[in-house]
Amino acid sequence: MGHACVRIEHEGRVVVIDPGGFSEEDAAVGADAILVTHEHQDHFNEDRLRRGLEANPAAELWTLRSVAEQVSAAFPGRVHTVGHGDTFTAAGFDVQVHGELHAVIHPDIPRITNIGFLIGGSVFHPGDALTVPGHPVDTLLLPVMAPWNKIAEVIEYVREVKPRRSIDVHDALLTELARPIYDLQIGNLGGADHLRLAPGEGTAA
Repeated sequence: MGHACVRIEHEGRVVVIDPGGFSEEDAAVGADAILVTHEHQDHFNEDRLRRGLEANPAAELWTLRSVAEQVSAAFPGRVHTVGHGDTFTAAGFDVQVHGELHAVIHPDIPRITNIGFLIGGSVFHPGDALTVPGHPVDTLLLPVMAPWNKIAEVIEYVREVKPRRSIDVHDALLTELARPIYDLQIGNLGGADHLRLAPGEGTAA
């Protein structure tokens, strides 16, 4: 979906990751489980999150403390606080939590917490960090453009994780003029299949 938001579907079960302010207003609607990596507004939008939880009274949220504290009172028993090393099952998906801190934007800006989610032992969303999960990854959701990264770091990250394929996320600030450059360099140098999906477009596992 838009920017850093991803929707994963399997056998009728739906997990949505990071329905933020740059994603669609109904990004979390239809989710059985919602995962949020950190509190920045392009990953966590309270209105979008509430819309998803209200649309499905059985839906639950897994996230770090800074986000959970903002919404847990409104959804008692449905908001779960997790951190690095935790494992849980969300909508039938086995999920591992990896990472602790947001990438450095600038030394003068305090770092906040950030977690990544390895879903079904296959798909890894790192949030705003270049976390290496230490487990095999089939599909890496790759943050390609942010105030805290550069393309050399993005390419080295793909090489270090060694996924079968990477799919771009965190790309709302990337202009159409720049996209072919990123596609070419990440595809040629990352050592993995490289895929970019338009919002609303999907791909099979």
